[in-house]
Amino acid sequence: MAHNGDLAAGESITYVPAKAPPGHPDLRFIHYNDVYHVEQSSKEPVGGIPRFKTLCDYYQDDARFANQPKCLTLFSGDAFNPSLESSVTKGKHMVPALNLINTDSSVLGNHDLDFGVEQFEYLASLCTFPWLCSNVLDPDLGKGIALGQCKRSVMLTSSNGIKIGIMGLVEKDWLDTINTLPPHLIFTEPDIVAKEIAAQLRAEGAEIVIALTHQREPNDAALAKALDPGTLDIILSGHDHFYAHSVVNSTHVLRSGTDFKQLSYLEAWRSGNGTGWNFHITRRDILSSIPANAKATEMVDKITAGLRPKLEKPIGYTAAPLDARFTTVRTRESNYGNFVCDLMRVHYNADCCIIASGTIRGDQVYGPGMLKVKDLLDCFPFEDPCVVIGLKGKAIVEALENAVSKYPALEGRFPQVSGITFAFEPAKPAMQRCTEVTVAGAPVELSKEYSLVTRDYMVRGKDGFHSLTLDEAGGTARSIVGDETGTLISTLLRQYFMSLRILGRWKGWSADMGRHWDGVHGELHEVHPVREPLKPGDALEDHQSTADGKGVPSLAGKALRNGSARKEGGLDADDHLHNHSDSEDDDSPRADLPAVPSGPDAHHEVMRLERELVLIRKVMRKWWRLAGLQGHPSLCDEHGDDFGVHWTKGICPRLEGRIRMIGSEAGIRES
Repeated sequence: MAHNGDLAAGESITYVPAKAPPGHPDLRFIHYNDVYHVEQSSKEPVGGIPRFKTLCDYYQDDARFANQPKCLTLFSGDAFNPSLESSVTKGKHMVPALNLINTDSSVLGNHDLDFGVEQFEYLASLCTFPWLCSNVLDPDLGKGIALGQCKRSVMLTSSNGIKIGIMGLVEKDWLDTINTLPPHLIFTEPDIVAKEIAAQLRAEGAEIVIALTHQREPNDAALAKALDPGTLDIILSGHDHFYAHSVVNSTHVLRSGTDFKQLSYLEAWRSGNGTGWNFHITRRDILSSIPANAKATEMVDKITAGLRPKLEKPIGYTAAPLDARFTTVRTRESNYGNFVCDLMRVHYNADCCIIASGTIRGDQVYGPGMLKVKDLLDCFPFEDPCVVIGLKGKAIVEALENAVSKYPALEGRFPQVSGITFAFEPAKPAMQRCTEVTVAGAPVELSKEYSLVTRDYMVRGKDGFHSLTLDEAGGTARSIVGDETGTLISTLLRQYFMSLRILGRWKGWSADMGRHWDGVHGELHEVHPVREPLKPGDALEDHQSTADGKGVPSLAGKALRNGSARKEGGLDADDHLHNHSDSEDDDSPRADLPAVPSGPDAHHEVMRLERELVLIRKVMRKWWRLAGLQGHPSLCDEHGDDFGVHWTKGICPRLEGRIRMIGSEAGIRES
């Protein structure tokens, strides 16, 4: 167990008042936003509810804060989706998590409505705290009733008697992303509602007024600018998945990271003149050095126990790092975005492909190394299928204009494309930014019909993609492959990785499937080449270093010969490869795949194997460097220094310059 001093040592100061206030703070808060995955990740900050709970407990109850006001915990929305777990539980698994960390109030987030308003209302009824939405009303529920039957405001009382007024504000943009909403919603601009409710709360005795918001950073800044200083004492926001703090028009604006990987701890003092507040803001990253809370660990184990064996199955191998970070996919071309869009286009034999980057949810760099089923489902959790539509070139240009219209905000509408190239100039007005558009290798013809593969979500006009709407829904696009026959992106990726392993080697793979995937490989791999698998039994220790004459260490050599360690390291040559169906229990071709531990100790075994693989990779990277083999011409561009495995080919997705930015920001982004 970590000592209290160890927990305090991880504090990083975000903001300090110009003049240090005397004595204990008058109020204390924890703030967090946008949480999706209950388990820790493999990279720092690892996050995960168990360590997050430990840190919350520290600020809420540690002896360091004795005789200080009770710490209140505020959440800025997005918890019930998207994640692999939510695809099974429809968000219900997050309720005990939010309750466990003693959340006191939350604003409604867009993904909290992904399973419908009624499901949100049910989940909210199970929460021990109120959900807020001040500026979106549903008149069908009654006069003044908010969307999802949220409260419009709440008054909390600190343990020292100070009244805290809280409202919840959301932006209009994300209302367009919700699959199903009541028909007669009334949206009012946040600044108008903020003035009204702030005055009401202060009249009721609120000494501090806080806006919990779920909107992009530019919209929070616009809100602060539109209000008289002192209308709001602080804006605690979500929707963006990064940590940021600013002071706009004398109002603090804070967003606290994402995914249980960060939180903010705030201390507040009344200003000396009796009006306004001074804040001391601390950022905390949820690192692996923070001990895991036992109760939260037990809860996470229950959530994931039934899913873990299926999720841990290896599905493929990448010889290049796959960039799925939000800061990449929502601002520029990504090699992972290119690969997925190319796979969709080639699979459906379409002219082009566009997906909104909000499709890509991983927010990390994958590999180089083994990819698991979990990696695919975490990165592509949405349940709407790929569809193909026919539409004019003019509609494609309009879709691209919409996709870059909000740049530089990290909007999920930013595009990843295939069969399309274009340039855009952020300095120009929205919907007038795109130039040099090509489709299918030639300049776009505005009146020509093209076939486009995308997500069903987008042909319903979500995220502003109204030009992709089907004619049956009032648009101009015609359906070629509809949602009932389309394939989920995650399933398409699983089929592709399976085809890399078994094409031409499994008699159960039909001739038609063989011809199809052989054709997909032929076209896809011209752009994204694959590295051939190692031959079983390759004695990599025999590859001597020209730098120091040392061979590959035996542990790493064994692992690379086998694709990973055997009984101890996760491989059993008798394991079965699951096939392309959704069932994990079907008969499947035999292959030398890393085994998935099972039984009551499966979780601990998986974690141990993960640690061994990390050690193996570190050893091999050091050997690779000492051997002077970095940059070897046989390697694909942009690839890491892992050698590969013998049970499959390694993919090597590339960048191609499909999306080019024009103007002063281009050089900054590239640097």
